[in-house]
Amino acid sequence: MSQYSILNKNDIDEICRQYGIGNITSFLILNGGSENTNYQITTQDERYVLTICEQKTVQSARELAYLLEYLAENKFETSKLIRTIINEPISNWKGKPVMFKVFLNGEIIQDIPNSILEAIGEEIGQLHKIEAPDYLPKVLTYGKEYFHEAHAYAADSNFEKWLREIEDYIKPYFSEDLPKSLIHSDIFFSNIVVNTAENDVCIMDFEEAANYFRIFDIGMTLVGLCCNEGALNLSKATHLLRGYQKELALNASEKSSLQAFTVYAAAAMTFWRHRNFNHVNPEPEMFDHYLGLKVIADSVKNMPVSDFLKILN
Repeated sequence: MSQYSILNKNDIDEICRQYGIGNITSFLILNGGSENTNYQITTQDERYVLTICEQKTVQSARELAYLLEYLAENKFETSKLIRTIINEPISNWKGKPVMFKVFLNGEIIQDIPNSILEAIGEEIGQLHKIEAPDYLPKVLTYGKEYFHEAHAYAADSNFEKWLREIEDYIKPYFSEDLPKSLIHSDIFFSNIVVNTAENDVCIMDFEEAANYFRIFDIGMTLVGLCCNEGALNLSKATHLLRGYQKELALNASEKSSLQAFTVYAAAAMTFWRHRNFNHVNPEPEMFDHYLGLKVIADSVKNMPVSDFLKILN
């Protein structure tokens, strides 16, 4: 990621004082993320993550902080928020919102074992049981509601044409029978922390949480965790769904829409990468970054339905 905010020891100390945290022994920049700058802060007793929200408004940062506290109240394990000494959910550094969280111990695994996939499926099912708070958005900032933006910066391009084809493909699968819930919407391996015994998981980074179709969340997780070399791994997908359905059974409409929503999820993230790296924050070395997810969207779209539905067995 691009590091937007460079902090020195004095900066770190100044921010940490707002949280009553001292005796800092070390700090280092953390990789990952494209909209925040993250530092790991180590004291004699604890490790923390200091997040500078580079693109969030104060209100949106507050809402994310409230969501983390709301999840904790509902016994859902994720990053634990630390409030300031004056009981504010966020602080400020040079006009940017700052969040402080307890560091999650464990590791990030790119090729997640089947047993862990089942555990992740269960966690997602538990998440979808939690009532969505009113402040969550009801559309995704990179969802189909925003696909039209490609016309502003990529008019008449092959990419815009492809997005229109995806919209036409997924449109018949939207139904009033598709349940909505509190969803994460961005479950990739980089947002999963696995404990050292590999028997417990924690889903983090709820930056894109929304009150949206829960089948979209499942589709995105299939894309983020169950694909190898541009194709869906049916075995991995089966284990993920097996875990999910221990908590929530998919209804008939969700089952019939899952393939289309998996395509939708891959296409939505393809759109986000294309828009962000080619238009919003142009990075020449990342111009083609979207292609990996486009391949997945096309691969799942072209799968025979009978083959795809095997993951529900």
